[in-house]
Amino acid sequence: MAKKDSLIVGLDIGTTKICAVVGEASPEGIAIVGIGTHPSDGLRKGVVVNIESTVNSIKRAVEEAELMAGCEINAVYAGIAGGHIEGVNSHGVIAVKNREVSQPDIDRVIDAAKAVAIPFDREVIHILPQEYLIDDQGGIQNPLGMSGVRLEAKVHIVTGAVTSAQNIVKCCQRAGLDVCDIVLESLASAEAVLNPQERRLGVALVDFGGGTSDLAIFSEHSIRHSSVLSLGGNNLTNDIAVGLRTPVEEAEKIKQPEWKPDFGPAEIHPSAGVTAIGARMALVAYNVNLDTSNFEIADRIAKQVRHISGGLRYCKGIGIELKDRGIVQVSMNMTDYTKTALYRVFELIKIEARR
Repeated sequence: MAKKDSLIVGLDIGTTKICAVVGEASPEGIAIVGIGTHPSDGLRKGVVVNIESTVNSIKRAVEEAELMAGCEINAVYAGIAGGHIEGVNSHGVIAVKNREVSQPDIDRVIDAAKAVAIPFDREVIHILPQEYLIDDQGGIQNPLGMSGVRLEAKVHIVTGAVTSAQNIVKCCQRAGLDVCDIVLESLASAEAVLNPQERRLGVALVDFGGGTSDLAIFSEHSIRHSSVLSLGGNNLTNDIAVGLRTPVEEAEKIKQPEWKPDFGPAEIHPSAGVTAIGARMALVAYNVNLDTSNFEIADRIAKQVRHISGGLRYCKGIGIELKDRGIVQVSMNMTDYTKTALYRVFELIKIEARR
């Protein structure tokens, strides 16, 4: 059994499922010793809408993780997402005391950078330093001990709705858990999948969930932009259900790679399902493009997108590429369908189906 003090527990409260991960910290890193999942019925688009259902799902996921890890879980780091999440960049400047940057100087310049007007119904979730400048010399990641008279800081501030954050904490507490901190889902995803080279050169991380799609853009080792789109895998399922006039449960099966269409001569052609997926994926990519179109880092981002398919876990043929100026191109190459172009409204988006 692992030592209790060395355990770190992450709780991903998603729209379609809740996942608890237990990690054991050591000098070599963190080893995963327990995982628990349970379907989630109490959230819509990343926001809690039914506390009792969410509490029950959290308990089931945590119990499964406890059983695998052989420990008792009392505290967690909870993830947060949803369309209410907003990220803004800010800037602060101070005069350096004694001509040498000390930790109090760094704390003061961060305080100056976060002094922005925030509505009363929102709260700050993260304040993430991007870079420091000393006497107009930029690109500094850690200014501690450096000489200068003027210290500036560029930071990225992530805010969310107060009620949404409070409901997440409340659900955890009712499940018998203390919340050590709330973490933006896309930041946690970036820690899991991005390497230092990608963070330095520039990369866009798109995390497709069941109810939302999280976007985070990194460059020069720092986050430059973050947002959450209220579109996810559930939208694809609903589109298929409406387009084929089939129950949602059956529409979910159509997304699975092992699904084999069995239509009669007078019934709907299976390409209709792919058309629904294609149209929705076009909308997701269009929203990502809108979100990055005025973003100053778009020209410097490497032509790559790292995407995590939670809500699209059954759509194995989805490919995503970042084109010039941050334009996102989505392609699909799904088996069991006739190869055809399905959505031409956005010329950048090519979705193919292959039998």
